[in-house]
Amino acid sequence: MSKRKALQLFDWGILGEFEPGTTASLFGIHEFLFEGIDSSAGQRRDVELRNGNFRFVPVMYLGVTLLNIEQMPQRTFDEIVEKFVEMHVAHPFRKGNGVSLRIWLDLILKQELGVVVDWRRVNKDDYLLAMERSPIRDIEIKHWLRSALTRNADDRKVYMAGIDQSYSFDGYDAVRMSELDQFG
Repeated sequence: MSKRKALQLFDWGILGEFEPGTTASLFGIHEFLFEGIDSSAGQRRDVELRNGNFRFVPVMYLGVTLLNIEQMPQRTFDEIVEKFVEMHVAHPFRKGNGVSLRIWLDLILKQELGVVVDWRRVNKDDYLLAMERSPIRDIEIKHWLRSALTRNADDRKVYMAGIDQSYSFDGYDAVRMSELDQFG
């Protein structure tokens, strides 16, 4: 269901309504994707989260962290990826952070640089390892993302394939976008 909503974000022009790089845009993307699926859609998490030994920003500091991230510059590729990494560390939602953040990243890249990531060109294992290490050293994630940039920022097929790949990064790949596409 959230994949269908991801397609609607593009087809209905909803992405164009969001101000790239703001927390409001990220929360709006998350709410649109998961409304009716998750009762906390578009809401800041109120529980502590960790992934293995990595602990995301504590709830106590999440509000101020999000304000600081929103104020980060986003004029260059490096600044945009640094902002993306910081938002990943903040992990503002209970679930659905990865997909929402990757759409948010592409929204910023498109606005600021006229490019998006062609997620089909990003290896899942390389990406996940680079993201795991990115809070300490972001050179790897910058490399993988930079090598997958495309100027086809408005190409529906690039977007659809990117959504498929993005969901597969999070372990959700049972339904392909082509199965949901009414425009074929």
